[in-house]
Parts: sequence; structure tokens; C-alpha cells
Amino acid sequence: MLGIGNRFPAFQLTGVVGSDLKSAFKDFNDRSFAGKWLVVFFWPKDFTFVCPTEIAGFGKLNRDFADRDAQVLGVSTDSEFVHLAWRKDREELRNLPFPMLSDIKRELATALGVLDPEAGVAQRATFIVDPEGVIRFVYVTDLSVGRSPEEVLRVLDGLQTEGLCPCNWQKGEETLKAA
Repeated sequence: MLGIGNRFPAFQLTGVVGSDLKSAFKDFNDRSFAGKWLVVFFWPKDFTFVCPTEIAGFGKLNRDFADRDAQVLGVSTDSEFVHLAWRKDREELRNLPFPMLSDIKRELATALGVLDPEAGVAQRATFIVDPEGVIRFVYVTDLSVGRSPEEVLRVLDGLQTEGLCPCNWQKGEETLKAA
């Protein structure tokens, strides 16, 4: 798995950005949000149980991420058509403010090392990528355990201080001073 300090891989993926079939799909690549922080999170499968809770959680915090000059991108190995159907089917996904990207060829999940070898789907992985394209945070949980979007936001805040942040540090608190 790629980790801290590695460059985030180049990608070209189709995303779902709305529910109207005529304008639902848009292509994105690793340069689509140049100069921004990226929060890229993977979920295993559409039409499942844990995944929509996480996706909706990131959606609720999207404005907070945007206020920090960060673009949220959700990704799974399902097709863009499955994403669209799921988005239309689930109330909490209908108005998502970020793209749902399709990694149907599993190229990005494979390049990052987060393709689950047994299930053949993306692991529940999250990456924070700085504006220079360098991975600064990786968070992976078991397929059965949802992650905390609030913790991802807290870590982004910490990274953006460029300081030393103690355990459970929160935005607005003092960072540590090196002696």
C-alpha cells in the first residue's frame, strides 16, 4: 500500500455529480483539482449497509472540507451507472456535494494497494493528499467497520497547521513547541 510521503497516483475516472442522466457524469483526473488538498475515500460496494453511512457523513462535512481548500472524492469499484442508480435509490445520497468516482477497472485501488485480495473490491481506505500531490495521511479499516469523517477533518486541520499536534488536538488549540 502506498503511504505517507508517496505521490498519489495519476488517475482518469468517471464520476457521478448529479441525479439527472443528461448531466450526471463527468470525467475527473489527478489534475482536476490542482492546488487543492484532496480527501479521497474508498468504499467497498454500492447498495450495501455501512457504506452509505460513511458517504453521507462525508457529505455532511463537505462544506467544512471546502472551507479548508480540500476537495472530497468518493471512490468505489462499481460502475458510474451503479453509482447513479444507488444515488437515486438512497435519500441520503441524492444531493451529495462531491463526485462518486468509478474505479471499475480497479486501476486506482490497485495502484494505491487498497484492492482487497479476497473480496476483489476497494478496502475502506482514506487518503489525504496535499496540494503537491503527496500522500500525508492514510486510514484503512476492516470492510465491516465504518470510518469517522470527523477524524479525517481533524487530521486535515492538523496537517494544515504545519505544526506538532498532540493526541486529540482540535482546530484552534495550541500546537506543541519543539524545545
